[in-house]
Amino acid sequence: MKKALFVFSLLILICPLTEAEAQTNSKNSPYEFKNGDPSGIGKWYKGREISHVMGYQGMNWLERPEREQEENTGKLLKNMNLQPTDVVADIGAGSGYHVFKIAPKVDEGLVYAVDIQPEMLQAIKSKKQELNQNNIKLIKGKEKSASLPENSVDKILMVDVYHEFEYPIEMLMSMKKALKSGGKIYLIEYRAEDPTVPIKRLHKMSEAQAVNEFKANGFELIENIDNLPWQHCMVFGVE
Repeated sequence: MKKALFVFSLLILICPLTEAEAQTNSKNSPYEFKNGDPSGIGKWYKGREISHVMGYQGMNWLERPEREQEENTGKLLKNMNLQPTDVVADIGAGSGYHVFKIAPKVDEGLVYAVDIQPEMLQAIKSKKQELNQNNIKLIKGKEKSASLPENSVDKILMVDVYHEFEYPIEMLMSMKKALKSGGKIYLIEYRAEDPTVPIKRLHKMSEAQAVNEFKANGFELIENIDNLPWQHCMVFGVE
C-alpha cells in the first residue's frame, strides 16, 4: 500500500503544468490564483486549491488488486441503486475500473466513459472490445465540459476526480445540462475530515467544502452515504 501511494504521489508531481499557473487574478473571476501546495495548480475555488490531474501513467494504480478492499466498490455500486435501463456517465473514468463493473448492471441502458486523456480512453476501448461490452460509449471530455448530450443521463459518477477539475463551475454546469429530470450525481472523494486516510491533502474533500461548491452551482446534497472505508459517497441533485 505504501509503495502504491508513493508511486501515485510521483505521478501527480510529474504531470505537466496547467494553464492556471500562467493566469493572473481577475476581479471578475470566481477563481483565485496564488501559490499553494506542490500538489496543486495554484488555482483556488471557494478556498480549495485545485490539484494536478493524475496522469495516465497511474493506470496501474487505478487497477491495483487491493482497491476493492480499500474502497469497497461493490458497496458503492449498491449505493447507486443501478437499474437495467439506467444511462450512467462515469466522468474521469480513467482506466475504466468502475465502467466495466457498471455496464453489466445496466445491460438495457448505457454507460458513458468520459475522460480527458486519450490514453485512458484507449485502454477502455481495448478492454471493451476484448469483453465485447457493447453498452459502453467513449467520450473525450474537455477542460470545461463533460461533452455529454443534454438531458441524457440518469446518474453521474465521479470517483476521486472532481478535485482535479481546472474549471469546476463550468464542469458542474455541463453536468447539470446532461442530467435528466430527477438525475443524480454521485460524488466520491476521500474524506478530508479523517487524517488517517493515507491520501495527499489536495486529493481529499470535506463534505462541507463539496456542499459549498455544489450549492453555489445549483445542486443540493440529498444524502451522504457513510458506508465506504475511506471515501464520502455524496449524492447531489439539482435544486
